[in-house]
Amino acid sequence: MPGHRLSQFARGNDAAVAHVVLFARLPLPTPMGQFDLHAYEVADGDVYLALVVGAVDGREGVLTRVHSECLTGDVLGSLRCDCGVQLRTAMRAVAAEGAGVVVYATGHEGRGIGLRDKLRAYMVQDAGVDTLDANVRLGLPADARRYDDAAGVIEALGIRSIRLLSNNPGKREGLEAGGVRVDEVVPLPTAAHLRNVEYLRTKHDRMGHRAPAGEALNGAVEHVRDVSDLLGTPLAHEDRPYVLVKLAQTLDGRVATATGDSRWISGIEERRVSHTLRAAVDAVAVGIGTVLADDPQLTVRLVPGASPVRVVLDARLRIPTDARVLDEHAATSVYTTGSAPAGRRMALRSVGAAVRTVPASIGGLDLAAVLHDLRHTGVRTLLVEGGARLVTSLLAAGLVDRAIVSVSPMIFGAGRDAIGELGTERVRDALRLANRTIHLAGDDVLIAGDLVIPERESAGEARNAGRSSG
Repeated sequence: MPGHRLSQFARGNDAAVAHVVLFARLPLPTPMGQFDLHAYEVADGDVYLALVVGAVDGREGVLTRVHSECLTGDVLGSLRCDCGVQLRTAMRAVAAEGAGVVVYATGHEGRGIGLRDKLRAYMVQDAGVDTLDANVRLGLPADARRYDDAAGVIEALGIRSIRLLSNNPGKREGLEAGGVRVDEVVPLPTAAHLRNVEYLRTKHDRMGHRAPAGEALNGAVEHVRDVSDLLGTPLAHEDRPYVLVKLAQTLDGRVATATGDSRWISGIEERRVSHTLRAAVDAVAVGIGTVLADDPQLTVRLVPGASPVRVVLDARLRIPTDARVLDEHAATSVYTTGSAPAGRRMALRSVGAAVRTVPASIGGLDLAAVLHDLRHTGVRTLLVEGGARLVTSLLAAGLVDRAIVSVSPMIFGAGRDAIGELGTERVRDALRLANRTIHLAGDDVLIAGDLVIPERESAGEARNAGRSSG
């Protein structure tokens, strides 16, 4: 192993030398595959890591990600930014390419202002200021990053030119100023979370980043798409989350055949949209009937995004301990009643599930109490994916803010209904959607809108109807 390798390049009109010293090289096995780790010390003492796959020395067009350090996103999984998801997505892309590099640029925390000032800027953002103006209000630059050290690492690896994984045009400019030839910029969009969507919009609108959350829905969904229109404008409730109900049904309103077969009513493009919706929320919920019938995993797999907390409503704790919704790929909370067997509680906790107790209601759980507890634990947005009993109960109780319905071009005839009895006797009493939006996702039609609940003859009827599930 060489003791060091210096990279010399032109920066502006002045010659400059990036002191990039290789001090360690070793294999690094990761969930995305094994990387050849090159560790470099740069001039200011920071350590840059190059995660290399395959032979890159002397090659052109090497797939390359220069990733700015982000402790909160990369290590802690913060949903305030897209950094952690971008890092993992880039590592997967490079591993799949078979030859490429991810350069991890330390000293870039908070776009170069450091961890302490980034956290101070977060507090300013919480007062309603965007990510750019928060830095400015603190007397800090909007972006203090330099790319000469990253360019030096790329030079030291012997790479002749790169295809840059980035949405940021400034990153290309900085690397090119450091002497790196950039043949192409490959976008790296990620599924937006409702907690970082404004941050991503600021990067797009004010900092020139290319569609960081993907392009708008337009029929074809080969990659991640911006689903903001489907999500609507979240309402802030003090006692419960913003609740979205997502249904996938046939033209005649069925979610399964008469035998229970439901795979797959919707096409792969619509399912990518569904995974993007999961990535946008804090939690995704189903009833125990869905777990027993379909054994869903409820994670984000078809798009680059973070998986939400999984919530199962199960009054009698019938959930098997080997259910996929309890696997290690996301956190899971199971809601039950005080009468649930103690042994079942212990068994679920032993596989990493949180077991939370709420009051019982007729036939199941008090849904208002479940939602109140979720909000108390920090869940601001909840996506409900089924089953029909849970969805019906939430709609009847007036606890749904927005509905997203995908309609597939097929007819079952006899089958299982998407929604059960709501006691609607007159057309004027039907639930309606306002602020509607309609999109195509492959062959499926997506309709979304805010729930408008008609006035009931009895004020207590809406509160008491359908409060149980699980």
